[in-house]
Order: sequence, then structure tokens, then C-alpha cells
Amino acid sequence: MEKQIQNLYHQFLACQKVSIDTRKDVHDSLFFALSGDNFNGNEFAETALQKGAAFAIIDDASFKKSEKYLLVPDVLTALQQLAAHHREKTGIHVLAITGSNGKTTTKELAAAVLQSEKKIIATEGNLNNHIGVPLTLLSIKEETEIAIVEMGANHIGEIAALCEIAQPNSGIITNIGKAHLEGFGSFEGVVKAKSELFAFLRKANGKALVNADDELLMELSTGMKRFTYGRNAGEVHGRLMETHPFIKLQWHLENKNLLCDTKMYGSYNFNNLMAAVAVGLLFGISSKNIKQSITNYIPNNNRSQQLKTEKNKIILDAYNANPVSLSEAIKSFVAFKPENPWLILGDMFELGNDSPAEHKRIIRQVEETSFGNVIFVGKDFYQQQESDRFLFFESTEQTGEFLRKNPLENANVLLKGSRGMHLETLVKDL
Repeated sequence: MEKQIQNLYHQFLACQKVSIDTRKDVHDSLFFALSGDNFNGNEFAETALQKGAAFAIIDDASFKKSEKYLLVPDVLTALQQLAAHHREKTGIHVLAITGSNGKTTTKELAAAVLQSEKKIIATEGNLNNHIGVPLTLLSIKEETEIAIVEMGANHIGEIAALCEIAQPNSGIITNIGKAHLEGFGSFEGVVKAKSELFAFLRKANGKALVNADDELLMELSTGMKRFTYGRNAGEVHGRLMETHPFIKLQWHLENKNLLCDTKMYGSYNFNNLMAAVAVGLLFGISSKNIKQSITNYIPNNNRSQQLKTEKNKIILDAYNANPVSLSEAIKSFVAFKPENPWLILGDMFELGNDSPAEHKRIIRQVEETSFGNVIFVGKDFYQQQESDRFLFFESTEQTGEFLRKNPLENANVLLKGSRGMHLETLVKDL
């Protein structure tokens, strides 16, 4: 298939663009007819060409109608091999970011810092899987100096496979927590999977950026080339000066203290911010530009967003949730000491056999607070209800009905749950 990839690469250099979805702009692109569990991508090749795609890459000969159809043994493999080939040819620095919590926020912050002085590309949104990583690599241009590649996984071996494609020079594991337990089987499985990034970097003589406060990450990176950051230790260490309404942090490096205001909510974002500082320092970004980039960064995509409606103030953190991130969000909300507080917490997905215990643990944590206005949303929380102190609804829709019939006023609301709960749809009812 090597010669085939060389030919594909020749076409790619002419197009400088790939596509995988005929509902989006495919003009002058290489269209990869990827198939899914419920559809045959080859069926969309003709549509892509009709919409202006330069070529359609297919893996079923029965769909080949002209020279515009390029037949390969497997479309996904071809996409991945093309991306790996392009990454090798460009020879730029690739920074990989993975972890159970905070990888997308860390990626966005790191991108904000680096682009102040460097020409970079970064994973768009959370396109961090076996398809998203190749697409990110194929967006590398001639002028690109650094590629920031987010890597997600819910099974052992996925990070290792993504590393083989991306060949990272440096990397961050934000943390290792109880996320995707269903796919990994256990916390030990999560550790094994996430540490695949460090294993690759160790073999490739790359550098790890490591939170020095995290004993597990320090242990996993022992003997590696590394640059450390943290609250209590590290080559660059910071202090959390304020948390409300936004984080204010100070970091110390070589006898210099720098104070930095942010627009980030929640003490749990401190490590993400310090990781971005470390990235900036590793790549030689001036302290002035690191500070300015972090100060100007505004979170979006339902991540730690602070919103105001006509009636209420909302902390919208509904992009994802697992036992660690949800627990930390509750702790931050307690520390906030808001007036008229309301918690609206949604189910945590992909916890497998640990799901009942982890949902019960979150309920117990909330019971230990003084909060009385709490709504738990989703079937997993609903199955764990034991008292009438809190409200439980099986669905987000039922919660919306309740809020419309019982409107909140002058409330401070924390909205947090897994992506699939779509808690952001409740904002209109608040």
C-alpha cells in the first residue's frame, strides 16, 4: 500500500484539503468515503464528486465509476497512513495532549499561548479519535511550526495507535481518573491506556510535561526527559490566589513572580492553566505573552462558561462529566458560597459496573453540603434516590418541564453532566 499512499499524497499536495462529510464543503478536496456501523461510506462518493470533490477514496470496487474514484483496501487505514506520511514529511513539532479530564481545555489554552508567537494548528473541537487525529495532522501547512494534537480513548491501545500516527515529540497527560471505565474495565485499565503516551515518548526520546503534584504521573514519567509544573513543586510552580468569580493565579520561575487574571471558573482549572504556562515556557514564549494569552482566553463549548439570563446566573459545564470532574465542580461551587445556589447535575456515562456506586458517591457528597436546592438528572441518578431532600428526574426533558412550571429567580446555578445529557438545553428554561 506504500506506493498507493505516495500516489494519494501527490493528489493531497495538489488539493491541500480532505473531507469526510458530504453535508459540508467538499469542493476541491480528497473525499474519504469512511463507513460507520450504520452506513456505507462508499455510497456517498458519487455525491461528493458531484459537489466538486477532486477525488473520492473508496474501498469497494463496485462503486468505481471513473478515474475520479481511487480504490484502496481500506478507507480508514488509507486516511491514517496518509496523515502519518504527511506528518513525517513536514517534520514539525507535535505536542500530544491526553488525560481523563481537562484535555480539551488544556489544548485550547496551550493553543492560545503558542499562537501568540508561533504558527500553529490544533485539534478542532474534540476531534481526538482515530479519525480526528489524522484530520488534524492533514491540516498541517507548509508554514506550520507546531501541531497540538488532542488524543482521546476509551479502550486500551488507542493512544498507542494514535501516537504511531502522530509521532509526538512532547506530550501532556492532564490527569488519570475514573473516565470511560466501561471501555477500560477498571481504573488500572485507565492508567495503562493513558500512560501509553508516556511510553511512546520514552521510546522516542521525547519530553513529557508533568504535573509535579500528581504522584502517579510523576511515577509514570520517572527516568524520562520532562518539564514539571505544579502548585507545590515543579520547575515552574504556581499559586491559586483567587477562585471567584474567576481564577487568579501567580506563577514563579527563576526568581520572578507573575500574577495573572483569567476568565476561568473553578479551582479544578488551575492545573489546566499551569499546563498551558508550562507549554509556553517549553516553547520559549515570553512571560508577557503567556500572561496576556491566558488573561484573554474565554472558555466556550459548554466548558466552565459563566452565563447570565434575565433571571439567573449560570455556570454551564455540561460538556462532560466523570466522578472526578463532577466532584471537583461541586467542591468549587461550595467554595464559591453563592447566594440562592442550585445544583443541576446530570448522569455520568461510560462507568460500566462502577456506575451505581459512583452516582451514589456523588449524591453522598452533595448530602454533606448545605445545599437544599438540588436536581439530579438521568436514569443512573434516579435509580439511586433514597430521600426526598433532593429532586430526581429521569430525563433532561422532564427537568425542563419542572423548571418551566417552577421558574427559578435570582439563582446561581451549576449545570454539569455528561455530553449525552444535553444539559445546555436547560439554559433557555433558566
